Amino acid sequence: MEQKKETLLEIHDLSVSFRMYNGLLEQTDLEVISDLHLTVRPGEIVAVAGSSGSGKSLLASAILGILPPNASVRGHLHYRGEELTPRRQAQLRCGEIALVPQSVAFLDPLMRVGRQADGHRRPRPTEKRREIFRRLGLPEETEGLYPFQLSGGMARRVLVSTALISDARLVIADEPTPGMSLDQALEALGMFREMADEGRSVILITHDIDLAFAFADRVAVFYAGTTVETAPAADFRAGPQALRHPYSKALWQALPQNGFQPIGGFQPYAGNLPEGCLFAPRCPCRTEECRRTPPVREIRGGEVRCFHAT
Repeated sequence: MEQKKETLLEIHDLSVSFRMYNGLLEQTDLEVISDLHLTVRPGEIVAVAGSSGSGKSLLASAILGILPPNASVRGHLHYRGEELTPRRQAQLRCGEIALVPQSVAFLDPLMRVGRQADGHRRPRPTEKRREIFRRLGLPEETEGLYPFQLSGGMARRVLVSTALISDARLVIADEPTPGMSLDQALEALGMFREMADEGRSVILITHDIDLAFAFADRVAVFYAGTTVETAPAADFRAGPQALRHPYSKALWQALPQNGFQPIGGFQPYAGNLPEGCLFAPRCPCRTEECRRTPPVREIRGGEVRCFHAT
């Protein structure tokens, strides 16, 4: 699919920190996302990959403006060229921007799932919802059930249906496929692909990297609260020689079908980050230069945060 040059969502230099208490009175700010960059264009799926704790779900909350009160956000977030202020975020939530949350606890336990999938839309999109339920493998009687009567996989598919039914321009799908069979996951992602082909956009936050490679246009790799590489999904399908950042290559090589080759060390925790390049302590390419924070550079049609990328 040909990528469009205009952007729907632009994020630059995003940082998110939380005010914490050490002891009874001492306060400190714990930065969990730092200098994060991401763009989303109309009509594309951008997959966000990375290990747990890399900031993927916090990004979704920052875009929607649903972080807890002790959070502080800095940086530039623009949607359709307009700054995402708290007021603007409140206007866009559940309208132009839809979220598929990671937790099934977001379903109202006291409301039948058919009504929840329909949302507040009038007239109710009953036929559209039933078609989406059918494609996701949900029996027709599912619409009359309450969340406690669903399996975990069924609840996950109901959450996915709420975004597919919507007319949102941007859908943020936070781990939408766990609990689904392979066929169900492929169907769900195929429906997101159809949305993108119609001109809408999807941010796909996922651990199912193989599926993301198959359906996404671009892949953004997160590490320790920042983006280290954003590249066409085709580069990830091609293999490590097409990638730019050492962590992206290590992530590819760690997949089971690619030899399941882990690298030493672990992702640093917020509050205990190394100086300079965050990946340097684990990187086979590190040099003295990596003691400084690398800038984001454009290389071979992608963006990478590394001094040694080629």
